[in-house]
Amino acid sequence: MADGEEFLSVIGRASFSGRPLFDRARPLWLSRAPGRLDIMGGFGDYSGSLVLEMPIAEAAFVAVQRSSAPRVRLLSVAAEAGPDRALEFSLDELQTKGLTWAGARDFFGRDRTSAWAGYVGGALTALAEDYAVRPSSGLDVLLWSRVPEGKGVSSSAAIEVAALYALAAVFDVPLDTVGAALSCQRVENLVVGAPCGVMDQMTSSCGIARQLLPISCQPAKLEPGFAIPEGLALWGIDSGIRHQVSGADYHDGRAAAFMGYRIIAERLSMPTEVLAPGRVRIQDDLFGGYLANVPPERFLSELCAALPERMTGREFLERHGGITDVLTEVQPTSTYRVRAATSHPVFEQCRASEFRDRMQGGQGVAEAERLGALMRAAHESYTACGLSSTGTDRLVQLVAEEGQQAGLFGAKITGGGSGGTVAVLGLSSAEAAVERVVRRYATETGHAPYVFTGSSSGAAAFGVLGGRFDGERWRTEGKTK
Repeated sequence: MADGEEFLSVIGRASFSGRPLFDRARPLWLSRAPGRLDIMGGFGDYSGSLVLEMPIAEAAFVAVQRSSAPRVRLLSVAAEAGPDRALEFSLDELQTKGLTWAGARDFFGRDRTSAWAGYVGGALTALAEDYAVRPSSGLDVLLWSRVPEGKGVSSSAAIEVAALYALAAVFDVPLDTVGAALSCQRVENLVVGAPCGVMDQMTSSCGIARQLLPISCQPAKLEPGFAIPEGLALWGIDSGIRHQVSGADYHDGRAAAFMGYRIIAERLSMPTEVLAPGRVRIQDDLFGGYLANVPPERFLSELCAALPERMTGREFLERHGGITDVLTEVQPTSTYRVRAATSHPVFEQCRASEFRDRMQGGQGVAEAERLGALMRAAHESYTACGLSSTGTDRLVQLVAEEGQQAGLFGAKITGGGSGGTVAVLGLSSAEAAVERVVRRYATETGHAPYVFTGSSSGAAAFGVLGGRFDGERWRTEGKTK
C-alpha cells in the first residue's frame, strides 16, 4: 500500500523538539483507519436509521512506542502543506486529569493549541474508561492522516479509530470491532464534544474495501457488507464548504428531531419523566426510542399533523419540558424546523432500506435510475431540514444536468450536511462526466474540488503491525487483529 510506505518514511524522519521522536531500538505499533463516504442514511444515524457507508482510500495512520520517560508526547505531521502540531504532558498529568471523560474534555480542550490532541489522546481515556487500562509508562505517538479535514468524510473518526487500535495493541488489549467503534464515538462525543452518531467510527473500524457497509444505528448493528454492483461506481466530490459536525446547523437539526420525537411521545401518551431542565426520559415500547422505527404510514396519517413546521426553543421548553438527547440542548432563542427534521429519519430509513435491497438484488445497472432517485430524495430532505449549502446544491444540480445520457444517475449531500462532500452514483465508465462536473464547478466557484474515487478496508481488517527499524528498513515482527 503506497500510503503505508509513505508513512514509514514519515516515521523515520519524525522529530520532537529537534530530536527523533522514536527510539529505533524499541518496537513500534502501527495502525491504519480510513475515512468514509456516506451513501445513504447519513443525518438519520442518531435517530436509528439504516445507513450505507463506503470506506474511502484516504486513511489516518498512527504509530505508538513505549518510552522510559514518564511523559506522553503527541505529534501530528501534516500530510500536505501545513504546520506540524505537538503536545507533551507528564504521565502524572494524564493519570490525574485525562483518564475520565469529563477530565479529558477539560484537559485536551483547555485551549486551541491542544484541542486537536483530544482525537488522539482521547483513545487513552477510552482505554481507561471502557477497558480499565491505565498507562504506567510513557508513550510517544505519531499521527499522519491523508483524510482531508472539513470535507465531511470523517477525518476525525479515522484518527480516533487508528489511535485506539494502535494504543490497544501496545497494552495488549483485544478489541471487538463494534466495541472499538463505540469507544471512539464516545471520544468524539465526550472528549472532543461533537454530537455525532456512530456510523463514522463503525465504517472506519469495520469497513471492507469496495463494499457498502450497512449499519442499523440502534445503536450499532452491522449487516453483511456487499459489493457495489458491476458496472456502477460511486464518487465523492468536495464542495469546498467546510463541514463541521459541531456546527450550528447540525446541532439544530439534531435537536429538532428530538423535539419532534418528544411531541410524538406526548401525542401517543408515552410515560415521561423529567430528569433535569431541558432533559426527559421516555418509556417507549412502540419504537424503542428511535424515530427510524416509526412506520411512515402512521407518521403521515396520525403523527405528522401534531408537529409544528417551525418552533422556538422557548416555546418548546415551556410546552414539552425537554428532549431525550444527551448531546444537544434546545436553545430558547433558536427557531427549529421540527416537522422536517422529524420526518427525515422516518423516510430516510425507507429510502436507505430500498437502496440496499435494490443494490443487493443483482440487477446492477438496471436499478441505477431508481437508486439515483432515492439519492435525490435524500438530498431534498436534507434541504428541508436546513442542512444543504449553495455549493452542495450546485454539485447535485450539475450531476443532474449531465444526467443519465452521460452515465450519472443521482447525487446527494453526505453525513451531517451543511457543506462537505456530495456522493455521486454513475456508471463505472462515467469518469468523463464526473470530470466535466468538477471543471464546471471550479469555473463557477474558483474551487477545484477534491474527488474521492477509491476504497480501502477498515482498521480491523488492516490489523496492527508490530515491528522496528533495522537501519533504514522497517521489519514487521507481528500483526494483531
